[in-house]
Amino acid sequence: MMLPLNTETAQSLARRLLELQTAYAQGRPLVPDLEYDRLFDELKAWEEANPTLRLSWSPTQRVGSDLSADFPEFRHTVPVLSLDKAYAPSEVFVWLDKTAKLTNQVLTLTAEQKMDGLSLVLYYKEGILERAVTRGDGTTGNEVTANVKTLATVPLRLSRPLTMAVRGEVFLPKSDFARLNAELAEPYANPRNLAAGTLRRVKSAEVARVPLRIFVYEAFVAGPAGSVPSTHRQALELLASEGFPLNPHLGVFTPDQRPELEAFVAAQTALRPTLEWEIDGLVFKVDDLALRDELGATGHHPRWALAFKFESPQAQTVVEEITVQVGRTGRVTPVAKVKPAQVGGTTVTFITLHNRDYIETLGLGLGDEVAISRRGDVIPAVEEVLERHSEMVWPFPETCPDCTSTLELRGAHHFCPNPVCPAQVKGKLAFFVGRGQMDMESLGPETLEVLVAQGLVSDVADLFTCDFDRLLGVPGFGDKKIAALKEGVALARTRPYATVLASLGVPDLGKKLVELLLNAGILSFDGLVETLRERPASLLEVHGIGPKTIETLGTELLTPAVLDLAARLKAAGLAFDAPPPAAAASAALAGTTWCVTGSFAAFNPRSLAEEEIVKRSGKVVSAVSGKTTHLLAGTGAGSKLEKALALGVKVVSEEEFVTLLNEEGIV
Repeated sequence: MMLPLNTETAQSLARRLLELQTAYAQGRPLVPDLEYDRLFDELKAWEEANPTLRLSWSPTQRVGSDLSADFPEFRHTVPVLSLDKAYAPSEVFVWLDKTAKLTNQVLTLTAEQKMDGLSLVLYYKEGILERAVTRGDGTTGNEVTANVKTLATVPLRLSRPLTMAVRGEVFLPKSDFARLNAELAEPYANPRNLAAGTLRRVKSAEVARVPLRIFVYEAFVAGPAGSVPSTHRQALELLASEGFPLNPHLGVFTPDQRPELEAFVAAQTALRPTLEWEIDGLVFKVDDLALRDELGATGHHPRWALAFKFESPQAQTVVEEITVQVGRTGRVTPVAKVKPAQVGGTTVTFITLHNRDYIETLGLGLGDEVAISRRGDVIPAVEEVLERHSEMVWPFPETCPDCTSTLELRGAHHFCPNPVCPAQVKGKLAFFVGRGQMDMESLGPETLEVLVAQGLVSDVADLFTCDFDRLLGVPGFGDKKIAALKEGVALARTRPYATVLASLGVPDLGKKLVELLLNAGILSFDGLVETLRERPASLLEVHGIGPKTIETLGTELLTPAVLDLAARLKAAGLAFDAPPPAAAASAALAGTTWCVTGSFAAFNPRSLAEEEIVKRSGKVVSAVSGKTTHLLAGTGAGSKLEKALALGVKVVSEEEFVTLLNEEGIV
């Protein structure tokens, strides 16, 4: 669809996405997943390019979910994250090299088909299916156990008393979809939607009449001891031995088998239209489960897995205009306006060009005929220049289009260095007040535009000293509106320190990092500043914080602009320290520093063991050093065990650790 850059279009698109979300949660999806993703990504890209126009109620401000009020909710006990994506084999190799560098080990990868079905988690307790739960929002899903029990291929009882969680994908074979869909008064768009709608039917007898199937692809095993797999392939073998259906297409590769990996991708791409089930790509995973634990995850995706999305169809069009847009961090992004072209059933008009190197590599100029695609069937991209009509490559600007400051090159991207650049000011304001940050709903994009235009607000701190009464008489600002603005500001003063800190917009300082800092005992902004100035290396002891994050914090947070902003916000009454944490359940491990590595029978994921240590006043770190007092070593402990033995660190087995907990009367 054509997406002109104006507020009316954004509101229309946001309302449409909310309608689609509601229908999806009710088990009646109105459009295919790829169409929804396309619309969502178009709105998100538009909002990132125009942050001051982002709506406070925009669906991009919350995580997508398949939760429904018709079924009880259940909080997942295993990670159910999304996957990071690649669109070419070369990007898979880049990810592989980066991952190998993080682990400093030779990796083995598995490759599986990425099913286009309904994600499900099966929870077994001592060999009995206890519950089946949809993915939901990744944290909480709907329990659909009665319906899932109608699937003949889902084992209700295992041959061994295993306690584990099994992830899988429910799908409807293409031939069954065609037959059933032809009988419906309101046909479904694709097999996935019909499968999802079926699984959410209130009466399980109706579900039983639809031949749903499942392929499982992941197992989180908690016991009994000795049965915990150490590799993904062993986990798949365990699942197969218990009668779970697996997707038969599995590849295994090492870093030196790049031609074989590319051949596997090509073969699976060619196989796609002949399959009885829908797939939209491949999933590459690190095989070693201990290395997966070591790599961990971001708040969005695991670092040990990557989704490769199949190549999208291409179209030919002409570049009509190239402009640059400035974000809240000052990053300058070029955007091409092309002659509207259909790609995979969608009209593409605007395409991001990323940076100057991208443009120069393409040799792109105005008027050129280009091949475009939607990578992963979602993100518009210029793939190549087919015929040049320009005399020169489009010249990247030397100055900011909003404030004329000379741009600076940082890494691969250009930035406007002027902290009071109008585009940056509006972007920072929109981020600070947005949903998921300070959540000041009365301060929408249009209101912020007026505040800046009237000279009442020039940065975030001005919101708390602004005389909103001066807006009386401005179109759209009556007594009720002004009262709502004052109420929003008053409510913001009650937000906790963690929310305020994450809302400052400091790069890398999001909610997850703020949580890590608070758990490490850094409970105030002043304490964080002191740590970064006096002893930044001490942050390496915090599990989940690495050298790059510390470097970014030191560079970005300790600037005069951020320190001045924090001081003004603190003076305005916002929280800049957190209350002391609740007392630990026990002080049994006070003064000890633990590193946890390997796989465990009773603690899966191993963060459960780390939580037990923290509860008893112990400290958890991510690496073994001379300050480490204990290493909790599970199966496949690897290099950390070797280093601990070399340093004389006390090594504790899982059995010994459980005994320690039992001594406190905790089983």
